[in-house]
Amino acid sequence: MRFYTQQHRYYCGVDLHARSLYVCVLDQAGDVQVHRNLSASPEAFLQVIAPYRQDLAVAAECMFAWYWLAGLCEQEGIPFVLGHTLYMKAIHGGKAKHDRIDAHKIAALLRGGLIPMAYVYPARMRATRDLLRRRMHLMRKRAELFTHIQNTSSQYNLPAFEKNLAYHANRAAVPEHFAHPVVRKSIEVDLALIDHYDRLLHELELYILRTARQHDPNTLLSPAHGPGHWEDPLSRHPLRDP
Repeated sequence: MRFYTQQHRYYCGVDLHARSLYVCVLDQAGDVQVHRNLSASPEAFLQVIAPYRQDLAVAAECMFAWYWLAGLCEQEGIPFVLGHTLYMKAIHGGKAKHDRIDAHKIAALLRGGLIPMAYVYPARMRATRDLLRRRMHLMRKRAELFTHIQNTSSQYNLPAFEKNLAYHANRAAVPEHFAHPVVRKSIEVDLALIDHYDRLLHELELYILRTARQHDPNTLLSPAHGPGHWEDPLSRHPLRDP
């Protein structure tokens, strides 16, 4: 666990939401300078922190909406700290919890050098990382379809499939494996979805390979055997906190 320990004149804690944010600014003595709710817009945020910009650090908890705030702080030359959600909960967890309290707690942790840091992923690579995560989601959905086919076969105590169904050529005779027409229809739906996922994932993986190479030319990216056997481009990157 890494903590942000750099000293500043002012410390800004932000409880961030999709359409709003609660800002708390503390000075070195811990006195509250600002404590108010704002719309989640760069203009509103910069206006509130303007009097304290000469030596200010900003911290927010790692949640889905932090990208724009991190980018704004980078653009404006303001130190930004992304708090690790799980570790922060362990440090400042309490029964009383709402936006006003959370913003003050984040600012207090920042001021005390006790805010556990998550990795602020580089802005130019965030979209590619999110696309890789989306691919993972699709791969899991595809895997669920194969699981349903195998479970249905076991449900009716049918013989095991002789070939690996991950390969398209081995799936042609799968519907005939099931005698009941309604069960067969269910399996045909699974197979149609798998074929769709295969096409979609193939296009997506080619796109990711081209995009990821722009980020790290020293990383070797190579698909092995199509969907389900493809090497994640970020698997070779240094491990980081989310």
